[in-house]
Amino acid sequence: MPNKKALVTGGAGFIGSHLVDELLKLNLDVVVIDDLSGGFVENVNRDVKFIQGDIGDVEFINDIFKEERFDYVFHLAAYAAEGLSHFIKHFNYQNNLIGSVNLINASINNDIKCFVFTSSIAVYGAGQLPMIESTKPQPEDSYGISKYAIELELEASHKMFGLNYIIFRPHNVYGERQNIGDKYRNVVGIFMNQIMQDKPLTIFGDGNQQRAFTYIGDVAPIIANSIFNESAYNDIFNIGANTFATVNKLVNVVSEAMGAEAKTNYLPARNEVVSAYSDHSKVQRILGYQDLTSLEDGVEKMASWAKEEGAKQSKKFENIEILKNLPPSWA
Repeated sequence: MPNKKALVTGGAGFIGSHLVDELLKLNLDVVVIDDLSGGFVENVNRDVKFIQGDIGDVEFINDIFKEERFDYVFHLAAYAAEGLSHFIKHFNYQNNLIGSVNLINASINNDIKCFVFTSSIAVYGAGQLPMIESTKPQPEDSYGISKYAIELELEASHKMFGLNYIIFRPHNVYGERQNIGDKYRNVVGIFMNQIMQDKPLTIFGDGNQQRAFTYIGDVAPIIANSIFNESAYNDIFNIGANTFATVNKLVNVVSEAMGAEAKTNYLPARNEVVSAYSDHSKVQRILGYQDLTSLEDGVEKMASWAKEEGAKQSKKFENIEILKNLPPSWA
């Protein structure tokens, strides 16, 4: 009997490439689609088929689905700069929402067994702590709105067409292969890159924002194995670290791991949720998730990798659509 085949969108990116490695351990045949706008070819495991392309291209997606005959889809492709999404609304919805709809349509038309989608705790918005799956989402930024719209579309597609899905809402995931050159997202990587360039660590606001920073090695295996647990089908799972830390604490943890003095530059606060952490009792109960890696241990592992990679030049996002209220450091 041939191996089951899985598509991973965004498989050249950070979380996607780790997920690919886990799927190969499960003896799945894997095809990766990535447009390399945020990922890197060197992240892609050599034992998979890699196709460079844009999920926003309907004909491209339909042709790939007909040719490859996938059993499962893991959809991770997205531009996940939550704060920046306010200022790039068209780009955000075109890439994150319309591209997802193309994949959902193709999955329905090709009888995919299960569509696994990485959403975000950005769907919850502010003031709903701890964030629980049964809480009604109230996203406050364009990124969270697009993620929630895709969740609703998957629910509607299951009711109408029988498309099975699993939705994960991860948060603040960090680790090896993260794009440390992206100045708009991934604060752990941003801090490490700034240290390697002998720059102060930029903090928006007072640094007392609370986040549950999550090591990639804890979440990728759970997402990969979820397709083999049908009790997880057509359900939503928060996934991430159970302990949270302030950005100020993160400064000290990252600086120590990088062997550097903690130098900071406090900037005006952005429009963002101050505290964000979620309850993980459901994913622990149904999928056996365990929060195994402490912040200190995970950052140490990532720091060893980052030092080998070296500093990366941050690229400016060239298609800002709204300049009003844009943080000066992003201009």
